[in-house]
Amino acid sequence: MQTLKEVPVGSTVTVVKLNGTGAVKRRIMDMGITKGAQIYVRKVAPLGDPVEVTVRGYELSLRKEDAQMIEVQ
Repeated sequence: MQTLKEVPVGSTVTVVKLNGTGAVKRRIMDMGITKGAQIYVRKVAPLGDPVEVTVRGYELSLRKEDAQMIEVQ
């Protein structure tokens, strides 16, 4: 299983599992990233942080630490 951090730019993936606990997991879920959600990786900053994605019709920037908690396929 790969994480969102490892997905190449221009790919569309599906969320399989959210790792993490407590407030961090709740914050990710509040942004619309839930199991089964489609995520399109738009671009990655030059130093790799943050990652810009499209989720449920809106753009979102995620830190590398947050993207690593999201398992996708």
